[in-house]
Amino acid sequence: MKSLLARRPSPALVIALIALFVSLSGVSYGVATGFIDSREIKNNQVRSLDIRNNEIRTRDLRNNEVRGIDIRNSTVQSRDIALNAVTGDDVREDTLQKVPSATRADSATSATSAASADEVGGIELRRIAFAGEEGGEFTEILNFGGLTLEARCAAATGLLEIQANPTAPNGEFASSFPGGVSDDDFDPGDDAAAAMNANDEVGQIAYAGSDNNVVTIDGFAVQDMDDVRGTDQDCGFFGTAQAG
Repeated sequence: MKSLLARRPSPALVIALIALFVSLSGVSYGVATGFIDSREIKNNQVRSLDIRNNEIRTRDLRNNEVRGIDIRNSTVQSRDIALNAVTGDDVREDTLQKVPSATRADSATSATSAASADEVGGIELRRIAFAGEEGGEFTEILNFGGLTLEARCAAATGLLEIQANPTAPNGEFASSFPGGVSDDDFDPGDDAAAAMNANDEVGQIAYAGSDNNVVTIDGFAVQDMDDVRGTDQDCGFFGTAQAG
């Protein structure tokens, strides 16, 4: 009996054995059940080659945690961005180029006008687009082939008014628009009426200069621009001028 008591393990050995058993059983339990959590993984030890391709999904990422430094340059494409998600605040303005053309102006304090050049079959063309507010000043809408046209929307009525002047004296001028005049001695400073109080009218303006310039303008005069090309202006003129 005494020999058995003499061979009993010491308390320290018992505690060491218990600790070893617990640690071994914990690892074996995790392996046996297939469940290993972050406590079993040393920090900074899981690498990309340890993760199966296409296995990380949005639900695995904390909101607002992916940043610009986490994305390779030039890898985000248009298909990766939701429709209408990029706004003006997201774009650096000084990187944008000029718009090559526009069909309308969304805002204007008094008047807007545009003339673009073109050539068809050797004939030089100008496209005219004017929109103005009632009571505005005369605005140049064409300077072409020795002929200048200025337009405005008349005070009180808002109807279109166009006046014409040549660069050379002793020309000829005619207009089929309401209020348009004919002038066989068309000189600079005459301010010939090409259209007065014109509204929803299609017409033609013709000019022949003493310097052999010939200009013909086919156009359309309108009022109440709410119904024309989506603007909020009071009157307008749209047409094409050709020289030759």
